[in-house]
Amino acid sequence: MLITVSGPAGSGKSTAAAALAEALGYEHVSGGDIFRALAADRGLTALELNRLAEEDDEIDRDLDRRQRALARERDDVVLESRLAGWMAGDHADLRLWLDAPPAVRAARIADREEKPIDVAREETRERAASEALRYREYYGIDIEDRSIYDLALNTARIDPDGMVDVLVTFVEAYAPGHDEGKVPIEGVRYEF
Repeated sequence: MLITVSGPAGSGKSTAAAALAEALGYEHVSGGDIFRALAADRGLTALELNRLAEEDDEIDRDLDRRQRALARERDDVVLESRLAGWMAGDHADLRLWLDAPPAVRAARIADREEKPIDVAREETRERAASEALRYREYYGIDIEDRSIYDLALNTARIDPDGMVDVLVTFVEAYAPGHDEGKVPIEGVRYEF
């Protein structure tokens, strides 16, 4: 089974995806880890690489190609990134969206990256705007469109263990073969 976990920065998607993969005995693949490694390799922050990606579409396209290949080639994977649900396309069995209010996400990022909350808030806002612009331009994706997701969860008031319990319960309740309600992904341009 291929499960995608998507959501904005600070939503808890990395924590949840890793714990969900562990609970299910699946492999966890993180688009964010790949992106941060690419930034570090270039001596840049994630925000700086995001800005560079606005001018060099090969940065995003390379990451997205990798996600689509993983979705086609592997089983029993939790694929996690902002676009994982979109990039996995019809290969995804379940698409999960995690979110939290901007103030909660900024506080989490500030804590994780040891920076002032106002800096985290502004960087997160800029990064989200940059990414939304690129997703629409490259692929025709409206990142605010939640219609492809099987579950959308506000993580603001759920601790990590509770979040994983909810997700595992949802995955266990999933009935393979019951795709009548599955929303096909149409109108997305996968131009790599």
